[in-house]
Amino acid sequence: MITASLSYPLDKQGIVTSATIHANLGTAPLVEHALRNGEGMLAKDGPLVVETGLHTGRAAKDKFIVRDAETEDTVWWGKTNQAMDPAHFAALKADFLAELAKRDTLYVADLFGGSQPENRVNVRIINERAWHNLFIRTLLVRPSDTELANFVPEYTIIDLPTFRADPARHGCRTETVIAVNFTEKLILIGGTAYAGEMKKSVFGILNYLLPARGVMPMHCSANIGSDGTTAVFFGLSGTGKTTLSADASRTLIGDDEHGWSDTAVFNFEGGCYAKMIRLSPEAEPEIFATTKRFGTVLENVVIDPVTREIDLDDNSLAENSRGSYPIEFIPNTSEKNLGPVPANIIFLTADAYGVLPPIARLTPDQAMYHFLSGYTARVAGTEIGVTEPEATFSTCFGAPFMPRHPSIYGNLLKERIARGNVKCWLVNTGWSGGKATMPGISRMPIKATRALLNAALDGSLNAAEFTKDPNFGFEIPVAVAGVDSKLLDPRGAWSDPAEYDRTAQDLVRKFIENFEQFADHVDEGVRQAAPTAA
Repeated sequence: MITASLSYPLDKQGIVTSATIHANLGTAPLVEHALRNGEGMLAKDGPLVVETGLHTGRAAKDKFIVRDAETEDTVWWGKTNQAMDPAHFAALKADFLAELAKRDTLYVADLFGGSQPENRVNVRIINERAWHNLFIRTLLVRPSDTELANFVPEYTIIDLPTFRADPARHGCRTETVIAVNFTEKLILIGGTAYAGEMKKSVFGILNYLLPARGVMPMHCSANIGSDGTTAVFFGLSGTGKTTLSADASRTLIGDDEHGWSDTAVFNFEGGCYAKMIRLSPEAEPEIFATTKRFGTVLENVVIDPVTREIDLDDNSLAENSRGSYPIEFIPNTSEKNLGPVPANIIFLTADAYGVLPPIARLTPDQAMYHFLSGYTARVAGTEIGVTEPEATFSTCFGAPFMPRHPSIYGNLLKERIARGNVKCWLVNTGWSGGKATMPGISRMPIKATRALLNAALDGSLNAAEFTKDPNFGFEIPVAVAGVDSKLLDPRGAWSDPAEYDRTAQDLVRKFIENFEQFADHVDEGVRQAAPTAA
């Protein structure tokens, strides 16, 4: 039985089931189903609160791409993109279809990945849980009734958390599996209830498809200034990507995944997926407000079963507690989830070594170098026996989601920077005056970061006097109004300049060692943009 019509029936996709199919339900019915199914609780102020169990984040080691004639020469095979044999996928698919045939109830959502019509993909998601269907309906772009009436899925995702994979039969690692087949345009997710696997699967699809069209997919946030210019913010977790892009004076395009076409920067999504742990109403008022709205889904947030009060500071279920909500829950968002092509690109890093300046201007070659490097640093010292920062390099600021070779994305970025004369900036939101683990060393003042960022985005920083950094070769402003000049010079901020020099050279060596994997895939200009080892 189908509770709402599907313009393209499941049996046309080879899916045969006697289950009741709840197709393209809205928020309220899906919340009702989730509560009736015992999938979660309704919090005091309206959000649906759920738990994901064992997996509170992505199961990166359990993700595979089918290696066949389509992907043999197009996917960058290795530790990130692990191969699955077509025969193993065939067995996995057969077992998934058998599971669907046995289900009493299924939820189906037909959605778009991508806000720009000419660069979006039609995705059908099939779930066994109502809250998963609500999550993905919130995170992707929702078609109009007219678009649904003519919807034909290009890719299909089947998500069955209760499915248990067999490593011997399915060619996977554990009972958890995320298997991507670009030839059959089918993604199978089993053994995990972490909803983010669906979101990132769609990101992976677009990261595979769009470069062939000359469109640059990006793991970034984006916003528009009052002057109508767009800025994009690349950055790994903890660098301030969401915080700095959610500026009340600028219009938000999106917080995580975008494409850069010839005519626009467009959001891949229609919602946001934010970390909730220790969320502050003072520091993140817009995001905090979503925790009190019906239609938000809170994952692994602790809730009092009696009072239904939530505790965002309690990490007993997960450090990676999350909230998903429609993008329109955030004030001042772009009506169509898109904006003009960028005028500025910002690479955010939280340098725990205290080496990088709070802001630096990059050449196009340097921008490609730092894009391929994708550097930030974790603050060590929170683990017993660890006393030093830990450098982290995530290619293109999103290595786990990039199926193609990084040089493809890097060359696309460099080409678009040159075509649009885009200004590129490296912004360090990390530590100054020493390593993060040193006594008395504090993080970069957010007030200074915002002042520098505003000067870069309004163009006034381009008129400043710059000096060249001796280690990394990029340009550092000598003086900026409203910012302590001592902060601009990272070496001068250290009490022991010689110790700074040793630490800087240690970081330089880490950059050079990491970049060796790309050296043969980039031109000489990018190779020359590497930092200089003494």
